[in-house]
Amino acid sequence: MNPCFYWIDRPVSFRPGETIAAALLRVGIADLGPDGGQVRGRVFCGIGACQACIVAVAGEGPVEACLTPARAGLRLSPQPSLGLRHD
Repeated sequence: MNPCFYWIDRPVSFRPGETIAAALLRVGIADLGPDGGQVRGRVFCGIGACQACIVAVAGEGPVEACLTPARAGLRLSPQPSLGLRHD
């Protein structure tokens, strides 16, 4: 069984070496924005340039999901919108 982290309260398993974003995308979670509807909050570039995939890590602060390796037990949630738009 693969280790898991938690997106909101949903367990998400990940493979060794996988980023948070890759694991979320693999299980069908692409919208990372607060309330599921913000423009900011999707995995867009996948290389950390756009910072659209920033998520909050309980006890640690915000990280870019596309650059951050998944770790067992992480508790993740949407990062509150900062009013940024990536049109």
